[in-house]
Amino acid sequence: MGSAKHGRCRRGVRPALGSIGRPGAGTREVRQHFWRAIAEGLSSDKAAEVAGVSPAVGARLFRQGGGMPDVSLEQPSNRFLSLVEREEIALLRAQGHGVRDIARRIGRHASTISRELRRNAATRSGYVEYRATTAHWHAQRRARRPRTAKLTANPLLKAYVQERIAGGVTTADGRRVGPRVAWSGRRHGRRQDRHWAIAWSPQQIANRLPIDYPDDPSMRISHEAIYQALYIGGRGGLHRELCASLRTGRALRMPRARVRARGKQFVGPQDLIDKRPAKVSERREPGHWEGDLIIGLDSSAIGTLVERKTRYTLLMHLPRQAGFGAKQVKNGPALAGRGADAVREAIALALMPLPRRLRKSLTWDQGSEMAQHKRLRHETGIRTFFCEPRSPWQRGTNENTNGLLRQYFPKGTDLSRYDSANLQAVANALNNRPRKVLGWKTPAEVFENLVSSENRRRVATTG
Repeated sequence: MGSAKHGRCRRGVRPALGSIGRPGAGTREVRQHFWRAIAEGLSSDKAAEVAGVSPAVGARLFRQGGGMPDVSLEQPSNRFLSLVEREEIALLRAQGHGVRDIARRIGRHASTISRELRRNAATRSGYVEYRATTAHWHAQRRARRPRTAKLTANPLLKAYVQERIAGGVTTADGRRVGPRVAWSGRRHGRRQDRHWAIAWSPQQIANRLPIDYPDDPSMRISHEAIYQALYIGGRGGLHRELCASLRTGRALRMPRARVRARGKQFVGPQDLIDKRPAKVSERREPGHWEGDLIIGLDSSAIGTLVERKTRYTLLMHLPRQAGFGAKQVKNGPALAGRGADAVREAIALALMPLPRRLRKSLTWDQGSEMAQHKRLRHETGIRTFFCEPRSPWQRGTNENTNGLLRQYFPKGTDLSRYDSANLQAVANALNNRPRKVLGWKTPAEVFENLVSSENRRRVATTG
């Protein structure tokens, strides 16, 4: 029987450790690269590509962290060995270089190299062997300094937070009322009952504690610590199902940068409403329109256009396309009638008959139905400006008109049953209402005067 190799270790020296998995897949550097990319607004797939891991690993990191980084994003100090340096140590060690020679080559102290080779060597095979990925994993595992979460150490504080988030809604006699929906691990669906709870936000809880416990400094916690206890598994002692009692009901926290970058890709910085001329906002001249869609049952829709100065309204008929109701094809055409092609054609049909001076610009929200706004400008000369996300007040004239139109087209009704003649009749009714802002004139009177004066000007010019 041959003798054992020099340096054979005893397996009992170190407690049993889990596998490190695929080398490099879960290291601190990988997770830092991933969460920095998430903080810039990238999706999980794109962030995984930046970090050098598969999309499945990126999705798992995002889900396990609850949408929040579970690692500090600060760069580590240079006094710690990096993975690159450990790879250099492993290579030089395999070539037979001594400790002092390795230290001199990588610019570290000899005791640092000696301690690294002794502490972080791989021992799973029964022999002391130095491998860079294993050594890096051991160093990161040893560097962890987990602290007991405040909610875990303080049962009274934990009970206070849980009661303010998920406490039941009760009547005057203490009887709990409202639906009780079981936690499914996902966000609540549309048009479904939600769990009734007191539902204080973490910020409300954090700022209420000093009022309820003014003389007890242990009853203090930041709102961010509550979010971490909710979303990051194993931190803080709060159950994940409490997320359903928050206002949004999200199972994963949404990164702020991703919310800010939620605008559509077809909208460039030059297309946003802040690039719109000031005279449009001040309504000093006609010809500037605001538009939107009002949605009904089964994706039916009607397009609305409102002239900012005169409040004159045009309604666009958006009939359903052939094949609507059949099995949907992924990335297929929009058959409901409100796709980008249909809306572009409807806008051109509605505005092109007008004089050029009365069709200068269009303001819209960032709906996908305006994905062909560049083609619309090329064909008609009408430039489109887009509002900021979730900012309907930036086209308040149109929003107000849509509210008036809901008298004729209530929510939840089928709008596809109305043809162009019906829409024109409703538009005429709206345009012939006197408006206080117009000195009790009707939008039709003011707009027709503008059209007539523009036609007379054109005749005089050509004559």
